[in-house]
Amino acid sequence: MTSPKQHLTHVTLVVRDYDEAISYYTDKLNFDLIKDIDLGDDKRWVLVSPKNSECQLVLGKAVGPEQEAAIGNQTGGRVFMFLHTTDFWATYKQMQSKGVVFKEEPRDEPYGTVVVFEDLYGNLWDLLELK
Repeated sequence: MTSPKQHLTHVTLVVRDYDEAISYYTDKLNFDLIKDIDLGDDKRWVLVSPKNSECQLVLGKAVGPEQEAAIGNQTGGRVFMFLHTTDFWATYKQMQSKGVVFKEEPRDEPYGTVVVFEDLYGNLWDLLELK
């Protein structure tokens, strides 16, 4: 029996404010705003995505102290997301020019060129071009 094909479509990112998160991801990281639907009661269905990506981020506004505590630390200080690019240096320079905060200098690894950056809340990301 063949197993059904599976893939990730959405990953939730807990944010403080919908509009500031949309602005960061679309302006600084050049993501597309896929959907922004008002659901009432201060809730929205907000999806952003890197260009031509099948996986989308659900920007979920924190509700209550437990979720608010997770903003910027969804993985306990580990790298949370891995943003792949086909042109590391062009993407890196573009992000730098837009004020993205990098935590280190770019480095060459056996698997590719990589640098760690943080998003507007402090979540850590890898920008990566695979060899």
